[in-house]
Amino acid sequence: MTGRPRVVVLDYGSGNLRSAQRALQRAGADAQVSADTAAALNADGLVVPGVGAFAACMAGLVSVGGDQVIAKRLAGGRPVLGICVGMQILFEAGDEHGERTEAAGAGRESCRS
Repeated sequence: MTGRPRVVVLDYGSGNLRSAQRALQRAGADAQVSADTAAALNADGLVVPGVGAFAACMAGLVSVGGDQVIAKRLAGGRPVLGICVGMQILFEAGDEHGERTEAAGAGRESCRS
């Protein structure tokens, strides 16, 4: 890799996107906020932010195809960093307020394509 690493902060409707972007830029990355799956797949790194309820974050993530992007990156050994709830959704499932929600982890059946 030459130059600054390209990092996408995944925009799926949750998290403090611009703060994460600015922190990455300050650390030397070429960081952009995007919901574009191709950009997220092809970046050197992917950051998955998240704030709020687990199920709501997963619903937003699925709506932009982020669960598939995460699964493909993890399957290929490509860097993915989760922040707050964004880290929790990298697991296989979450339990919050008595509700179990499938997550974006590598064990999720719908992510194995």
